Amino acid sequence: MLRHVRQIHSSQHYYEWRSHMHLEFRHLRTIKAIFEEGGLARAADRLNITQSALSHQVKGLEDQAGVELFVRRSKPLKLSAAGMKLLRLAEDVLPRIEAIEAEFRGIEDGTKGRLHIAIECHACFDWLLPVLNQFRKAWPDVDVDIRLRLAFGAMAALEKEDVDLVISSDPDVPTGVTYIPLFDYSPMFVCSSKNHLATREYVEAEDFVDQTLFTYPMDRARLDVFKELLTPAGVSPAAVRQVELTDVIMMLVASNRGVAVLPDWVMRDIRDSDEYAVLPLTARGKTRRLYAAVRDDDVSKPYMAHVIRIAKTEAVKLQRG
Repeated sequence: MLRHVRQIHSSQHYYEWRSHMHLEFRHLRTIKAIFEEGGLARAADRLNITQSALSHQVKGLEDQAGVELFVRRSKPLKLSAAGMKLLRLAEDVLPRIEAIEAEFRGIEDGTKGRLHIAIECHACFDWLLPVLNQFRKAWPDVDVDIRLRLAFGAMAALEKEDVDLVISSDPDVPTGVTYIPLFDYSPMFVCSSKNHLATREYVEAEDFVDQTLFTYPMDRARLDVFKELLTPAGVSPAAVRQVELTDVIMMLVASNRGVAVLPDWVMRDIRDSDEYAVLPLTARGKTRRLYAAVRDDDVSKPYMAHVIRIAKTEAVKLQRG
């Protein structure tokens, strides 16, 4: 923390101060306290020092400045013209210093901070927003934001400290980053009940060759259906159509315009619907794990630990419906 306010330079607005004078924050606090309390005794009590020590401090400051800062023999004690200039400086500087010190205390004790999030899992919005709503109530002084434009370079953004947490299912474990498991999920195939695949017990890669596949607007390498099923089998769908919103994907699927593969929690509410059929990928099914990627230095922050606990709890409730 800056300890000194250096020399007050001479100008037409100021007295000529000696070049060796150095103002400290305690001097500004002293001037302000004496002015507000109207005397040395009450000011000394407020500053928790003896009146003798306060008098000595004032005399030392006046000796440095070469001018009197107070009008002697006045009751209450009044500031001289030079003292009033220091008072105005104190009223300008001290509130800003106190605000910075309060902010630093908040950061040190973990009550303040920043939680900017990038999401590599597009379907996670439905799960993450309730998490952040709970978090906001518990940590109102933490700056929360979802950085949508950084989704495609999320891990690089985390390393550069552009974001503080990344939701990902693809841990590549860069140096200085900790991956915290959140929960497991199953990518599930969904089609219209009118689709010829609706009567199957499960689907294989070859079942997509005559289907239009609706996906989120993401690179294929990051989509579960390609990563876990289609790419290893060397199979491509008849067509791929990217759609931003989950609800729109489900509407298009219900109209038998195509099929989709989405996390199991997204389809918890439609399993008993007559409009859809929900099937596993392959006879054994597929399982994926979602992680919270956090910089090593941030893992121990109280608010970071709390948001991860909420995320895990909310995930359990989400999957149970």
